[in-house]
Amino acid sequence: MIKILFVCHGNICRSPMSEFVLKDMVEKRGLEKHFQIASAATSSEEIWGGRGNPVYPPARKKLMEHGIDPRGKEARKTTREDYSKYDYLIGMDEENLWSMKRIYKGDPDGKISLLLDYADRPGQEVADPWYTGDFDATWSDVWAGCAGFLEYVLKRHPKEFGE
Repeated sequence: MIKILFVCHGNICRSPMSEFVLKDMVEKRGLEKHFQIASAATSSEEIWGGRGNPVYPPARKKLMEHGIDPRGKEARKTTREDYSKYDYLIGMDEENLWSMKRIYKGDPDGKISLLLDYADRPGQEVADPWYTGDFDATWSDVWAGCAGFLEYVLKRHPKEFGE
């Protein structure tokens, strides 16, 4: 099983969008039994009284426009233990990567990457729509990154998929 954790600052826009887009792509290809896909935050800003906030309404709306329902998702903060639990830890921007390496105490196994690295856009960041308000651009970036990542994983782990 391939285990993926998408990470952004608050876990209410970019990383849950990535989580649910990749889940949808995997499901449409009948590969869901081969994947564990989740998302988390580098901060605890969206977590109150032990509960995380849901996906931000404009992000939820954008997912729903594409037939993807993120209901039930609550923000959670990534932990040091996540480093050993997941095969891929995918951040949205350089600040996320810096925070992830701080939380995980480095990246000795080279598991941390940027989402758009998989869309042949190495080093480019998925802009935070919390600040830009541009959920269309975020959707496009997330979709491209997830599509590229899925192809990367299928080629890198052919035995996992019986090829």
